[in-house]
Order: sequence, then structure tokens, then C-alpha cells
Amino acid sequence: MYSIGLHPCYLSKANFEELVQWALHKNVIAIGECGLDTICNTDTALQQFVFAQQLALANELNKPLIIHCVKAWDELLKLLKPCKVPVVFHGYNKSKELALQLISKGYYLSFGKALQQERIQEILSSLPVEQILLETDAADISIETLYEYAAKTFSIELNAFSLQILNNAVNVFGDKLTKDDN
Repeated sequence: MYSIGLHPCYLSKANFEELVQWALHKNVIAIGECGLDTICNTDTALQQFVFAQQLALANELNKPLIIHCVKAWDELLKLLKPCKVPVVFHGYNKSKELALQLISKGYYLSFGKALQQERIQEILSSLPVEQILLETDAADISIETLYEYAAKTFSIELNAFSLQILNNAVNVFGDKLTKDDN
């Protein structure tokens, strides 16, 4: 199982057609990582156009959207208004206020290596565990270590926390995660 998307820092109008073909594959369970990034060199209008296309594709295929956002939160949240599928904000490491705003809209936050920071642990502890996911994003930290940080932050026994994260993932990505197609 995997996701496929056009990252805002590496896109062109031409590569959207290829994305559509790959997105139809049965093992693709989400669209993304996609979104907006104001510090990369990609034209902002192109980023917005391609993101809107990916959002429409996610809605059409009923596949969750995995979001990358850097310094474009207001614009991104406006563009997300027609979204009908679950949304996961990848690698969350911003403010508590923004986290609460995103959670209040029903979105999920995925935490990675930033969870080693006390500030991020404090943010995590203020959120509902039902809207949390964890990721390594190829960082030099194990997923087991992230689970330990998060379970400790929530003061939840590790096995119970792991089961909650599995339930969250199934809520976002569907029961394909728990079925063996072999």
C-alpha cells in the first residue's frame, strides 16, 4: 500500500496525467504528498492549480489526501474547502493554535521526528488521540521510538496506543490496511 502525489516543489502541468494513471492502481490508497510550499522555487499559481487537481482527483477516487504545507496555511485551507475525503497533514511541527484549528475541521495530524521536541510533545498532548498518526518520513528515527514518545506523551500504555493508531489509520485509509490480499 502506498500513496502517490505531486509534491509542490517538484511539479509541472505535464506530470499530472501520469499521476492520474498511477492513482487508479489498487495499491494506491491515498493522494499525496501534495500541497503548497512558499519557500520552494515552483510558481505559486502552478502549485495552486496542481493542488486543486489533486484534491479533485482524491474526491473523485475517494482516496485520502496527504498534505505538505510550508508557509501557505491560509491559502491551503481555502483550497481544501471542497475536500470530501480524509485529510492528513504530514510531518506536523507548527503551533498548537494551528493544530487545534486543523483538528477542529476533522483533519488528522501526522507527527514524525519533531516529536522528540518538548514543544511538539506539549502540542500533541492537547490533541485528541483519535486524530493522530505517526510517520518516520525516512528520518533517522524508528517508528517504534515515535510510538514510545507519543504513548508516553498521552500517558497511554504502548499496546493500547498502537491499537488506537491502527484504528486511526483504518479510519483514514480504509480496511485495506488490515487485509492480506495474498
